[in-house]
Amino acid sequence: MIENLSNIRKNIAEAAVRAGRDPAGIVLVAVTKTLGADNVRQALQVGIGDIGESRIQEAQIKFSLLAGLVFKKHLIGHLQTNKAKKAVELFDIIQSLDSIRLADEINRYAGAQKKSQECLIEVKVSSEYAKSGLAPEKLQDFLAYCSQMPNINVRGLMAIAPLTESKEDSRPYFKLARRLFDEAKQLYPNITILSMGMSGDYTIAIEEGATMVRLGSALFGKRL
Repeated sequence: MIENLSNIRKNIAEAAVRAGRDPAGIVLVAVTKTLGADNVRQALQVGIGDIGESRIQEAQIKFSLLAGLVFKKHLIGHLQTNKAKKAVELFDIIQSLDSIRLADEINRYAGAQKKSQECLIEVKVSSEYAKSGLAPEKLQDFLAYCSQMPNINVRGLMAIAPLTESKEDSRPYFKLARRLFDEAKQLYPNITILSMGMSGDYTIAIEEGATMVRLGSALFGKRL
């Protein structure tokens, strides 16, 4: 894992330099879905402070085994409204806010917990791929809606490019996400995060403006 992380850091730095950006401004989220609590501990021990999980029940069990350790918990998977309460309890940031109904539920449960829940709005940049995600043309209205909610703090956008034969084919999808991000942050100063790029395409995502990448297999190796 240390060797993988060293290569990732090098790739992140090189991609940032190509884009004229500071590598220090890019956050690495270690995706530990299907992996054990020991893998999370390993990531924390080598200096990674952000952990991404996709499933509520799996994360709940894993986090209970890691009580006392300090790290930022990201929900990166699709969130059903009936699991919003538990998500607000478990996670520091929810990266998959994509509907008014879900926003209502997150706001309600965050209010009950006296919490300002950080969220990213998941935008659907590819009609052929993601089943979840907000349509780009609905983003501005949705941002306006969320801005009226006292217990939701929208920090940015999240996007997933479709699986392609070449990582270069991901570039147009990341360009779209970047354009939406730039438009959004002009109106909402809290928006500073553009989460896009995974193990197969994170260098392209960084070149196109990602401030956060979500890496699993590149860091931990192929899952069995």
